[in-house]
Amino acid sequence: MEYLEFKITCSPSYREILIAEMAGIGFDSFLETEAGIDAYILPEELDRKDWEALIARYKEAAAVQVSEGVLPKVNWNEAWEKHYDPIAVADQVYVRATFHPSKAASFVHEIIINPKMSFGTGHHATTFLMLSWQLSLDHRHKKVMDAGSGTGILAIMAKKLGAKFVTAFDIDDWSVENGNENFEINGLVGTIMQKGTVRSVSKEKNYDLILANINKNVLLDELPTYAGDLSAGGLLVLSGFYEKDIPEIRKAAEEQGLEYRDKKCSKQWAAVLFSRTH
Repeated sequence: MEYLEFKITCSPSYREILIAEMAGIGFDSFLETEAGIDAYILPEELDRKDWEALIARYKEAAAVQVSEGVLPKVNWNEAWEKHYDPIAVADQVYVRATFHPSKAASFVHEIIINPKMSFGTGHHATTFLMLSWQLSLDHRHKKVMDAGSGTGILAIMAKKLGAKFVTAFDIDDWSVENGNENFEINGLVGTIMQKGTVRSVSKEKNYDLILANINKNVLLDELPTYAGDLSAGGLLVLSGFYEKDIPEIRKAAEEQGLEYRDKKCSKQWAAVLFSRTH
């Protein structure tokens, strides 16, 4: 299976923004390099008009330069082994790949991810923020939803924090396959990632905690469903948008009867906590 490969040089401060924007138009794999980003997409998934508009939007501000090629085969494990480093969230969680040595003795929790794409490994600010929120929230004996699960890292974290049940799903075949592989690696017996959206998958009622790290437009569209799926007193954590977008997200959430609680921000990205009061 051939992939289109785009080697992008850009200002360091724009790397995560560009990755998020490219993920939004179909790119499914990224490697950060010294010069910028290598990005990959299947030819049939690329909308040239959207791609050209994206590059034009950031070309001057981010000093973007692009070269395009074709990659016949990608050994993602080999590629990630060269570029992926473990991360620590506070002193509580150590996220590593299968090829890194364990540090379980030094951390309360260790999550093992077989990395196949950039989002969901903990390196992106939104995933890091979501993990940070999870560490401050009570998961014990709770019903948890992880919407847009990616690698499944948030669902894995939820189970390690004591959740009794986790519903996890994603719209991407590759994410579902990778997520279920990661569930098995981390010993999540009985937890299966489904393919679909919050409106189409099989799910419970009255979740105690919903986690959704997707993007602003999807979150705004699905907020009514999240609100309806929350129990009274339930919590909703949203991320995948910029700090400047918080007012818009907050307004939409409050229109659904949700109460703004707090926010965490990093590198222009935000993760916001809401609660359902009735």
